[in-house]
Amino acid sequence: MPSLHTPGIRPVKFERAGVRSAAMANSRRGPDCGRHVVNEVPRMRPRSSQTNPCEGTVVWSPFKSLWFTAHALVAVIGARFTFHWDAVAFGGALTVFTLCLGHSIGLHRLLIHRSFECPRWLEYTLVHLGTVVGMGGPMRMLYAHDIRDWAQRHAACHPFFTDRPPLWRDLARQLHCEMRLAHPPQFVIEPRVARDSVYRLMQQTWMLQQVPWALLCYAIGGWTFVVWGISVRVTLSLIGHSLVGYLAHNVGQRDWHVEGHAVQGFNVPGLSLVTMGEAWHNNHHAFPGSARLGLRATQFDPGWWALVTLRAMGLVWNLKQPEDLPPREEVRAVPRA
Repeated sequence: MPSLHTPGIRPVKFERAGVRSAAMANSRRGPDCGRHVVNEVPRMRPRSSQTNPCEGTVVWSPFKSLWFTAHALVAVIGARFTFHWDAVAFGGALTVFTLCLGHSIGLHRLLIHRSFECPRWLEYTLVHLGTVVGMGGPMRMLYAHDIRDWAQRHAACHPFFTDRPPLWRDLARQLHCEMRLAHPPQFVIEPRVARDSVYRLMQQTWMLQQVPWALLCYAIGGWTFVVWGISVRVTLSLIGHSLVGYLAHNVGQRDWHVEGHAVQGFNVPGLSLVTMGEAWHNNHHAFPGSARLGLRATQFDPGWWALVTLRAMGLVWNLKQPEDLPPREEVRAVPRA
């Protein structure tokens, strides 16, 4: 599997997690830090009794930070000189297309959670569209998602994984930094993905996968469409993903409580359409293997609508819903007011 960190570049320390000695580490960790629901995140496996999500350091991630900063600068400066409504509409449509079919369906509901099945060619296409969103390749996205889920499912974890206020600090961390745990779990990707030459290529070339789309944008509308279809789209997608993560862990409504977990998700109804259904985060915490995130008729879920359409076309099948998943004893319904 390709390295998850950039070889040859030493991370710069951004913030200390609060560990100054072994004795202090143990006292700050507390007796519940190592507790988690076994096999809930099968790709994350404890290395020893010391494995925990509390001790570690937040560090600056050079490639992650420079990637975002470069696109943000092009977006801010370029958008001012290339503003045209047709370019805005094109960039907006491409953003919706990649976020819905790529990030929400391809990466999250398919690659990470395997909540439905489809032909291999369609799987590659959907995951490619998710990679084009600009957050990372498939292996990196598996790790970023699973280490966060693994940490949040402990009784306690480092604040980096909890999206704690203030907002500006959390956004800075998510867009420019990464967490280096002192005692991390072992990350083991299933063979069907880890040994797949297409996924390995996607991981190695995830930044370069913007190039064909940039050429398409240029062919349609010149440099104006490149700015709005690539850099503005990537910038908005990255900021939006971090912002939604912050809101979905701090504000909104809850239909479910997951006992023993350090972090509870919230449903944020006002963001359901623009997030392709990902804002029903409380539902997702309760039923992570469900392909349907908006569980009520009034919970709009564009990602689910797209999957139902693909199912009608015979392209996807075995769409899992909460009733199709193994029961979770730790999940409790929250009485509605």
